[in-house]
Formats: sequence, C-alpha cells, structure tokens
Amino acid sequence: MKISREFKVGLFMVVAITLLYFGFSFLKGQDFLSSSKHYYVFYENVDGLTESNQITLNGYAVGRVRSVEIQQDKNRVLVELDIDSDIVVSDATVAMLNGELLGGRFIQLMINKGNALKGNDTIKAAVAKGLMDYAEPVAANLQTTLAKVNTVLDGLTTDIHRMDTIFKRMQATPLLLNQTLRTANGGIGDLSASFGKVANNLNGSLEELKPTLANFHSLSDSLKRLELAQTLTKAQQTLGKLNETLTRFNKGDNTMSKLMTEDTLYVNLNKLLHSVDSLSQHFNQNPRHFLAPLGKSKRRIEKERKEEEKKKQEEDAAKKKN
Repeated sequence: MKISREFKVGLFMVVAITLLYFGFSFLKGQDFLSSSKHYYVFYENVDGLTESNQITLNGYAVGRVRSVEIQQDKNRVLVELDIDSDIVVSDATVAMLNGELLGGRFIQLMINKGNALKGNDTIKAAVAKGLMDYAEPVAANLQTTLAKVNTVLDGLTTDIHRMDTIFKRMQATPLLLNQTLRTANGGIGDLSASFGKVANNLNGSLEELKPTLANFHSLSDSLKRLELAQTLTKAQQTLGKLNETLTRFNKGDNTMSKLMTEDTLYVNLNKLLHSVDSLSQHFNQNPRHFLAPLGKSKRRIEKERKEEEKKKQEEDAAKKKN
C-alpha cells in the first residue's frame, strides 16, 4: 500500500503540533508523567504572580501555578495550584505569596497539622512582607532625621552669621586697642612729668624741714632731761602709796579686804540672782499670776503648776509611744 506524500506531510504536522503542545505545557510546569492535585487560593493582590510560577515546600519545588483568574466583581484573584499528589495538604495549610529580590514570585506552602484536604479544595492565603513594607518605617524615620538635620543646619547658618559678626568686630578691635594704647602712652608721659615735678617739690620741702627736725630733736632731748628726775620722784611716791594700800588690804580689817578675802557677798549676790531668774521665768510662764486684778493664792498657783507638770508628762509619754 502506497502512502501519499500529502498524508505524510499531514501526519508530520500533527505529530509536530502535538509535541509542541506537550513541550510548551512541560515548560509551563505541567508534568504529564506524574499525578497531581488541584487546589485553589484567593488573593486580593498577586503582585505579578503568573502561570507556571513555582510552589515550594521547605525550599523544594512541589508544584506549579496552573492558572490565574481575576474576579473583578469580588475584588479578588483566583489562583489554581497544581501540587504533587504525594504532598498531604491540611486545612491548616497556608499558601504564602512570596517573592525574590529581583521580582520573581512564587508560592510557599506552610503545612501545619490538621485534617487532610481533597482535590479542588481551597487553601488559606497569606502574603509575605516585601521590601516596601520594611522601607516605609525606615522612610518615616529618615524624614524625621532629615527634618532634624534641616533644623541643625538652620541653627548652624544662624551661628555662622553670628560668628561673621563677631569676626568683623574682632577685626575692628585691634584698631581701637592701638588708639587706646596711644592715648594711654600720652597719659603716662604726662603723669610721669607730673610725678617728676612733685618729687622735685617734695625734695625741696624735705631740705627745708631738716633744720626744723634738728631743732625739734634738740628740744625733745632737753625736755627729757628736765622731766626725767621729776617723773622718777613721782613714780617712787606712787609706788610707796600703793604699797601702803596693799598692806592695808592684807590686814583684813577694812571693807575692801573683806570683799577680797570673804565670799559672803558673792554667795548672797548669787542667791539673789537665782531668785530674780526664777521670778522672771515664773513671770514669763505665768503672767496672769501677777497681772490679775487681785492676784492668786499660793495654793492655787501650786495647784496650777502641778496640773501643768502632769499635762506635760502626759504629752511626753504620748510622744514616746508614737
């Protein structure tokens, strides 16, 4: 039986199309030689997830994304997962949408203990934090830092203006200092000339006073010689009288010697002072005993004193208890 050329070409085209379909499906992640189960996940935003993206478990590829379908009326995206049938998926499993640094997306399975799911069941969805989620707090802190830096720079600008003003004033200071020094030099010259004149006048006055001082020295010597004998005589008389007086004091037959040798007056004065002190204290503490129209009796005064002492003792006892 002879096969026509057209039949051969048609058969070749069918085989080629079939191989192309299966090859393209294999590149998309569909493995026709292994069994798998289909599951569904709902995301609000898939962030660039496409068909044939990997599904990993503990970093190992266990499936592919079969399809991605948007449900606009429900504001969500339906993702169909194709997972190896050897993987037991529980109702506590989470399909974490994750991504790589360069933008590639994949789904990371986080399987927890629970009841096993069947094919076409829905898995819980979650989205991992991206770089922008971590960047927002950093950006906020950076803005706060920049605001503080701007404040510091504004203050630094103000300080620089102040320093410029200070430097300008410091440039003018040497000129003022030089003028002050010139004025001071002129004043010092005038002052030295005045001191020279005063010194000359003082020297002349001292020269004129020298004869007077010599005369005064001679006069004082004469006075000393004249009065020295009289002074010695009077001093001897005074010492004699003093000796007589001390002798009388020692005899003990007069009032002064008794005051010096006996303590009777001292004792009486001391008692009098103690009485006066007690009277003044009693007057300060109980003035009504003296200022009342008819005064108070001694018995009543003693009674009031005892009452006050008893009251004071009670107060001291209460303080000690506290």
